[in-house]
Amino acid sequence: MTVATDTLQAVEAVFAERIAAGTAPGAGWAVFDRSGIVVSGGIGVASLDPVCPAPGPDTLFRIASCTKSFTAAALLLLRDRGLLDLDATARSFVPEFAPEIPGDLEVDPTVRMLMTMSGGLPTDDPWADREESMTREEFSATLAAGIRCASVPGTAMEYSNLGYAVLGQVVERVSGVAFTDFVMRELIEPLGLDMRFELPADEAVPYATGHRRVEGDGWLALPFTGPGVFSAIGGLFASASSLAAWGSWLAEASTGDERGPLSAASRREMQQLMRVAAKRHTPPALPGAPTAPSPVVYGYGFGLFVEFDERFGAIVSHSGGYPGFSAHMRWHAASGLGIVAFENATYARVSQGAEIALALVLDAADRVAPVSPSPAPWPETLEASVALSGLVNDWSDAAASAVLATNVGLDVPFDERRAVIEAAWAAVGGRTAASRTPMDAECDSPDHLVWFLPGATGRLRVEVRMTPLAEPLAQTFLVKVESPEASVA
Repeated sequence: MTVATDTLQAVEAVFAERIAAGTAPGAGWAVFDRSGIVVSGGIGVASLDPVCPAPGPDTLFRIASCTKSFTAAALLLLRDRGLLDLDATARSFVPEFAPEIPGDLEVDPTVRMLMTMSGGLPTDDPWADREESMTREEFSATLAAGIRCASVPGTAMEYSNLGYAVLGQVVERVSGVAFTDFVMRELIEPLGLDMRFELPADEAVPYATGHRRVEGDGWLALPFTGPGVFSAIGGLFASASSLAAWGSWLAEASTGDERGPLSAASRREMQQLMRVAAKRHTPPALPGAPTAPSPVVYGYGFGLFVEFDERFGAIVSHSGGYPGFSAHMRWHAASGLGIVAFENATYARVSQGAEIALALVLDAADRVAPVSPSPAPWPETLEASVALSGLVNDWSDAAASAVLATNVGLDVPFDERRAVIEAAWAAVGGRTAASRTPMDAECDSPDHLVWFLPGATGRLRVEVRMTPLAEPLAQTFLVKVESPEASVA
């Protein structure tokens, strides 16, 4: 999909303003669609000691919790190969994981619960971010010493890094290889992604250094950590081009594209809202917008957040925060338009810039061609709408029986329906020569259609919904006056 130059300039300005405001020494970003990167950019510096150029599309950043999407994909690979039951308890793979449950209830978190952030464990940022290098032996000892749940597993969503560290051990114990090796071999290498779990040894490979702000003394460079057991929560290094390729590959799943190691069905599964968060997410206002967007419903799928924008529908995303780094990836499910962004500072919250940037891209694209086009109705739905328009103008029991499912006459007998239709015509001044011409049809599902028939002083709203059969009939047939104050069923 083509993105206008002025829109791309507006995206660049978002990150330029953030760096100018001192959120981080540098930032890198890339806009992508299902075919790959549309444009990428960088501003500021990748490192202050020594001073490096602005991040480029191949500059590596820590992507932190964006790594969780790789952990979830690894688990789904094992599930698809028949090696893992997502509804098995995590303890059946990691016996030392036996958390204390509120009320002493006998409930064990399952793999699925941990994947969807509903395992009952409490939020553990920023403790877990400092534990990446923990060894397996240390982790086993930590679990065996006791873990406490904040809620009953399976009843609520609460973001847990510890849960994903446990899931990393599930991958290891099912596959028989180290988590990092499994992800590299089964996901990253087959997709040709420039990602790794360790700082590159080759000095020619560009990478960003993380920083934290020291009051009165500017930026302090931070040392790198990892890998270890907590690499499953956020240990990957990735470039803007490689993380954009990952997001693009996940977005391709909605088209049925089977390229790559994980099936399109499983990738779609990752991007479904499975646990609604208790608090709604309020996106930031667009520059120049008079009011902030309405709050959206959001929650967690498998290693990915899913939120529903009132205008554009489903947005898939994940943020990452590590000592010295902030990362974010997000894409529009319907169109595949997305963005990845990095900043090299602790608590930079680059997600705020990425949200605004993607909203700018979607807003511009929607003004050219809707990024969430209405679905096409089934041919049978269209045929039924023609027949039903005829019934509204000239009722016939025989014609009605040919197009309506058996429930329609049982729910409201035909003679009552005729009376309702005549009362509706009377409310809009009666029929005219144009009354047989449908107008302003609306479709939100192939089986569902709404359209309008004009009268002398108003118009009627007609609605049909088809049965799910191979040869569908109309199971819903509603006629009412368009004005809510004068509607009839």
